[in-house]
Amino acid sequence: MGKAVLLVLSGGQDSTICAYWAKYRLGATEIHGLTFEYGQLHSIELDAAKSCADAVDMASHEIMKLGPVLKGKSPLTNSDEALEQYEDHGSLPGGLEKTFVPGRNALFLTLAANRAYVLGLNDIITGVCEEDSGGYPDCRQTFIDSQQQTLRLANEKEFEIHTPLMLMTKAESVQLAMELPGCYFQLAYSHTSYDGAYPPTGKDHATLLREKGFEEAGVPDPLVARAWMEGLMMLPSAPNYDWLRDEDPTTYTLAELCEKAGAK
Repeated sequence: MGKAVLLVLSGGQDSTICAYWAKYRLGATEIHGLTFEYGQLHSIELDAAKSCADAVDMASHEIMKLGPVLKGKSPLTNSDEALEQYEDHGSLPGGLEKTFVPGRNALFLTLAANRAYVLGLNDIITGVCEEDSGGYPDCRQTFIDSQQQTLRLANEKEFEIHTPLMLMTKAESVQLAMELPGCYFQLAYSHTSYDGAYPPTGKDHATLLREKGFEEAGVPDPLVARAWMEGLMMLPSAPNYDWLRDEDPTTYTLAELCEKAGAK
């Protein structure tokens, strides 16, 4: 019999992949999603989380309303701070991005452990990844190992924090999504852009790293393809969209396009 697990579900690309990983690789029989409303400026990611929860048929999905409890100068929570933009993914400087929200993942995992404890669960899944962390210290394996030990000691419960994407490149995580039934399609309804915009035409580091991942994986981003099919944007010039350029966007359904791209 498979496990029942708790998933920290942001509505982004990585947590969406983790939801399908839990179902098809971990063999979870029940997935309980936990999404945080913590004063972020854009609610579109909450809608994306709801969409994922419905698509995976989660046993439960809680949106925990924390309010503006986390202070800082991140443009994700502070409208007075400008969101950094870059020419392309090759221009990303490395180091700690201004979008870092101090203490966020420590708080989220603490609250996830509370909900897991109440539900009688030991397994917590989060989509943190060193590849696209923006230099965030709370997206590193060393932090996860430390937090897991802290939560075990604090609760006298053998929690295990799963981070299936931790050491993957973005291209590798895209390839994983292609192998998980329905996952690639659901990425069309995930949200990554830090500006909260759809279609995703911004140049913040998260958007550019997502773009880079699909380009290196050699497949279209289904979120971009969806916006193109809806007449909201032109296809990017990257080679992973070449096979779509001569196509009529009204010819396919999104599901048919995903199948043609090679996704399960």
